[in-house]
Amino acid sequence: MFLGIELGSTRIKAVVIDTQHKVIDSASYAWENKLVDDLWSYDLDEAWAGMRACVAALNVPLDDIAAMGVSGMMHGYLPFDAAGRQLVPFRTWRNTNAAPAAQQLSELLGFAMPRRWSISHLVQAALNEEAHVPQVDFITTLAGYIHWQLSGEKVLGAGEASGVFPLNAAGDDYHADMLAKCNAQGYVARDLRELLPCVLQAGQSAGKLSESGAARLGLPEGIVLCPPEGDAATGMVATNAVTPHSGNVSAGTSMFAMIVLEQPLPPIKGIDIVATPAGKPVAMVHCNNGTSDIDAWMNVFAQLTGEDKSALYARLYAAALQGEPDCGGVVNVNFVAAEPMLGVADGMPSLSRIRGANFTLPNMMRAMLFSMFAGLSTGLGKLAQEGVQLARITGHGGLFKSHGPQQLMAAALGVPVSVMQSAAGEGGAWGMALLASYVAQKASEESLVNYLEQRVFAQEEILTLQPDDVDRQGFVRFMQNYMANL
Repeated sequence: MFLGIELGSTRIKAVVIDTQHKVIDSASYAWENKLVDDLWSYDLDEAWAGMRACVAALNVPLDDIAAMGVSGMMHGYLPFDAAGRQLVPFRTWRNTNAAPAAQQLSELLGFAMPRRWSISHLVQAALNEEAHVPQVDFITTLAGYIHWQLSGEKVLGAGEASGVFPLNAAGDDYHADMLAKCNAQGYVARDLRELLPCVLQAGQSAGKLSESGAARLGLPEGIVLCPPEGDAATGMVATNAVTPHSGNVSAGTSMFAMIVLEQPLPPIKGIDIVATPAGKPVAMVHCNNGTSDIDAWMNVFAQLTGEDKSALYARLYAAALQGEPDCGGVVNVNFVAAEPMLGVADGMPSLSRIRGANFTLPNMMRAMLFSMFAGLSTGLGKLAQEGVQLARITGHGGLFKSHGPQQLMAAALGVPVSVMQSAAGEGGAWGMALLASYVAQKASEESLVNYLEQRVFAQEEILTLQPDDVDRQGFVRFMQNYMANL
């Protein structure tokens, strides 16, 4: 059996699969980010408690687990000193305070550097002259930290590493010239390469579960570990979106699209260049805000109706399909946090309507869904201008359990949206379990693309919805109201 654990933005989840990649059991633990010194963070003690709770809830023989892997929310900043002591609370991807550093790095490197990336956080701390910077001996991401504690190995998978510092063309190491340029600036006293985790590609062994690591999770010692990855990379694996012109959309606390490229693009403002777990270039359209706002509204509706939340989501998403194509003049803005994609510096969700709007429940629900897709539509429009073409895009996450969001996303993005009917609904933890199985089951040097195509998804049932012309035109009119409102 193979175990995947993912520390997502709202849930920690564990999934166990068999050699046929079928889910045997799963468990989850809910947690939330919180503001610490005005920065979004998660408590690492709670991360361990959540993972232990998930493992303890698995009804499987743990001695049969042959390989495992850990993934987590991408980017962010976790610095440690030479004794392994954490120097500041975990700074997550959601923080946008590193804008000055990202701008400086973009100009220095000729690379569109996002403010979420680990290097941006480190450089911003240096620019701020924070007291901890001279003590930094190692920085990593959430997945990299957990993997290090489980195995003693300071490594990252290529997909996750690409959100720490830009990778080279082969996708197997950091970009040497860019490292040299950063070192020449003297942001930190030591060579950056010594501070960053090593880069591993999918299929490479990343150590074994140590005695102390096994004790922390209640697992047997010696389980083979695959490289730790980020939630964006596991989403690509779980939706079989690892070949050029394929893409996927992950819908959760954040919302992002990953489009696999044939070759890297020139710098485009708001577009990140990251990598698949195999190191292939990917254009990432990342929006800080996803489902948090609509989830808050659903909590209000549940208080009113007393209805089961799952049934309520299904009913209201279906209602959105009955709304007017342009939402009848109703406009929603779902920004709980800042939204760099649309140039918004801070979060303040709002529901509004133009004078004379038809304010109905279907129009309101439709506006909430269109609002979630506005940033993605903007980013994909920039890629289209650069000639990036999409053969398919696959939805990933709980949002797509109902057809309403899938249909309206197709209208917003102007491309067919597919949803897999299998364990892809189990999310990134399943994708992480697949990467663990890839390490353990490769009989030869089989590529990740072939492994997924031939062994995992060969018999996959896929539901694809085409964009409706009337809905598409309605979204265009909605966006005119939306941008005027911003």
